[in-house]
Amino acid sequence: MSKRLQVLLADEEMAALHELAAREGVTVSQWVRQSLREAGRRRASGDVERRLATVRAAVAHGFPAPDVEQMLAEIEHGYAP
Repeated sequence: MSKRLQVLLADEEMAALHELAAREGVTVSQWVRQSLREAGRRRASGDVERRLATVRAAVAHGFPAPDVEQMLAEIEHGYAP
């Protein structure tokens, strides 16, 4: 089901939208829908970029860690009653 969205724009803003849509050969409605979808994707990908930046910052630090065999042994020891 489709829903209607009403947005009030100044005359200058509406004229700019008409020009942008005409340049791309689409209606103003199509241009606005595409722009909203693109903005949603950018916002979602921004979360990914923030997470990657956090991981990169954490990797830049050197924390002591045992080798894999020792870690697995410690994990197994933790399971024992």
